[in-house]
Amino acid sequence: MDERKLKILAAVVDEYILTGEPVGSKAISKVPGINVSAATIRNDMSVLEQLGYLEQPHTSAGRIPTFSGYRLYIDQLMTVEELSESERQRLDAMLGEEENLTEESIIQSAGKALAELTQCASVVANSAPKFSVITKVDVVPTGKRLYLILLITSNGSIKNKACRLEFDLDEEQLAFFSHYIQENLQGVSIEELSEERMEKLITALGAYMITLAPLVKGLCELSQDLLHNELTISGTNNLISCSDFDKNEIVKFIEHKNDFAEFLDSSFSGIQVMFSEEKDDFIIGNSSMIVSKYRKGDKEAGSLGIVGPMRLNYAKIIPYIEYFTQKITDVLTGDEVPESAGKEPDNNE
Repeated sequence: MDERKLKILAAVVDEYILTGEPVGSKAISKVPGINVSAATIRNDMSVLEQLGYLEQPHTSAGRIPTFSGYRLYIDQLMTVEELSESERQRLDAMLGEEENLTEESIIQSAGKALAELTQCASVVANSAPKFSVITKVDVVPTGKRLYLILLITSNGSIKNKACRLEFDLDEEQLAFFSHYIQENLQGVSIEELSEERMEKLITALGAYMITLAPLVKGLCELSQDLLHNELTISGTNNLISCSDFDKNEIVKFIEHKNDFAEFLDSSFSGIQVMFSEEKDDFIIGNSSMIVSKYRKGDKEAGSLGIVGPMRLNYAKIIPYIEYFTQKITDVLTGDEVPESAGKEPDNNE
């Protein structure tokens, strides 16, 4: 396509994002930089429709972008807005006091803030620690025949599970179990904790098999949980109230959210924008997703993004997601959360 048609497409997308109404040639003729007649614009919009970038919802109406139009707009035509100092300060305030930020709190706060800012549903997925190894296992008595198993991995993941046994364990049995696990599982990859391996470990318990087998099985279940991403959704009411969506699909999305978490685990870098029409396994039709990865050191730790309708202000939302993922990365990596950009340096320092 020539430059003029690209400018017209960008103008249609910008106007539709702003108004939500089909865009006509007269509106486009008033856009700065498009110095042609309304008749010429109509002809170019017709060509853009034939190419699949625009569509006409009604015969007498203007045009609206298709997902292909949005894709071209995002990949080539969109100018991402820069966050002002006041916007950064507002985003920081939504995350909470810097000195009180923890790994869990900043992720939760970022998800809630994104849902509020975008009026979409935010999604946060913790990446499954497939390459991490077991660093520690503790068993803590918490009540009569009730024990808490604590599993810690090399990437910092912590899982716990309550197990009710048939018998109370004495100190000698607990000491044996701790030593047994240390000898057989410490340093073992999470991926290697198959049911077959656990059955062998149970059999090797010998005389302790009856009393300690439930704890080994509990460890197996914890390891399997670690191999699946966990998805947290905020702002589901925003999806339910959106007229663009089928309500049944929203319910299905919420019920099967952890299946969607596996989809987010795909490899990519930077910001990724996806549309339901491009992916067969998207649950919600006529939707889009903007997502970015956050890291812990040099490893991917999870994904943060939003799910909403295709008509979104991508140029404004993308900087929000980039800012929040960088903040999360800083906290997870253990770095000091940086001051808002744009602050004047103190020459006395």
